Amino acid sequence: MTVVGIIFSNIHDKNVPDLTHHRTMASVPFGSRYRLIDFTLSNMVNSGINHVGVITHYNYQSLMDHLGSGKDWDLARRAGGIQILPPYITAFANPQNFLYTTRLEALKNIMSFITGCTEDYVVLSDCDVICNIDLVELIENHISTGADATLMVKSMYLTPNGAGDMVTVESDGDGRLIAISEYSAPAGGYADICTNIWVINRRFLESFVSEAIAYNYNSFVKDVVRKNAPVKNFRVYRHGGYFATINSMQAYYMCNMDLLDETVRKNLFGVSGRPVLTKVRNSPPAVYSDSARVTSSLIADGCVINGAVENSVVFRGVSVGKNSVIKNSILMQDTIIGENVTLNAVITDKNAVIRDGRTLSGHETHPFYIGKYIQI
Repeated sequence: MTVVGIIFSNIHDKNVPDLTHHRTMASVPFGSRYRLIDFTLSNMVNSGINHVGVITHYNYQSLMDHLGSGKDWDLARRAGGIQILPPYITAFANPQNFLYTTRLEALKNIMSFITGCTEDYVVLSDCDVICNIDLVELIENHISTGADATLMVKSMYLTPNGAGDMVTVESDGDGRLIAISEYSAPAGGYADICTNIWVINRRFLESFVSEAIAYNYNSFVKDVVRKNAPVKNFRVYRHGGYFATINSMQAYYMCNMDLLDETVRKNLFGVSGRPVLTKVRNSPPAVYSDSARVTSSLIADGCVINGAVENSVVFRGVSVGKNSVIKNSILMQDTIIGENVTLNAVITDKNAVIRDGRTLSGHETHPFYIGKYIQI
C-alpha cells in the first residue's frame, strides 16, 4: 500500500480575507507557534505518507519560507518528499492560463503531477482543518470496503445561523455515501459534516480529472461526487476526536481559544506517536518581569511580558508593556504592546504596534482585527 498526499493551500482564502491578504490559508499562524498547514502535513507524515504535493494559487511566498525543503517534517528526500505545485504547472493542464477557483479546477491544473505518481492511493485534504487523526485507519477502512473514494466526516451540532458554508453528508447504515449538500435545515441539530479529507484510488482520480478536462467540469461536489454516488462505491468514515475548520474570522478566533482548554490540547498535541510538527526556530525563552501576571494563556518563546495576560494566545517575539492588560486576545509574532494598554478580544497580525494608553475591544462573535505592520 503506497499513498501520496495532495494539500489545497488556497482553496478557502476568501473565508478569512483579512488574514490571507498577504499569505495563503495554509500559512496563517495558529496556536502561538504553528501554521495551519502543520496539522494536515503532520497527519500525513505521522501516517507514513512521505510524498506530498501542495497546490498553490497566489501569495505563497510565506508558505515556501515556512516549508523550506521539508526537513522539519522529514520530507527532504531524493524520492518523494514535498513538492510545491503552482497554478501554471503545464500549458496542457492549464491551456487558458487561468487561476483556479474550485477544487476540481485545481486538480485539473496538476494533472501532470497526478499522472506522474506511482502510488496506489491519494489522500486529498484542505489545510484549514484542525485535527490530529490517524490516516492509516482511514486508508485501511477505504481498502477493506473496496471503496472508490472515502470521505472523513465529523458529527457536529449545527444551527442555521452558525453553520456558515458547512457541507453535510448523508449515508446509509453500511456507511455508503448517498447525498452531500450545503446545510439548510430550518432548525438546529446534529449532522455529519464534510471535512474535505478524502482517500481516493489513484486510477479513479486520474479518470475523473481527465473527464473533467474533456467535458469542462468545474465542481468537485456536483460533477464528481453527486454524479458518481449512485454508480460508484463512495464511503464515509467518522472521526471521533477534536475537529474544527477555519471558515470565518470568528471560527479562527474560537479555535485558538479552544487551545486554552487542556482537553483540546491533549487531543491535538498529546497523542502518542502523532506530534504536530512545525518549522523549528531557535528563539530564547520568554521573559517575565516582576510586574508580569499570566493566567490561562499560551506564551511562545522570545516574548517579553511586563503586564497582565489572561486567556490569550501569544506568538513568538511579542512584547507587552508595563500596566497593560491583555484579555481573550491573539497576538501574532513580533507584536509590540505599549504601556497602560487594555485589549479584549483583539487579534493583531505580525509586527503590529499598539502605542501607550490605547484601549481596544472586540467580542468573541466579532473580534477586533489589527493588520500586519499597522500602528495604533
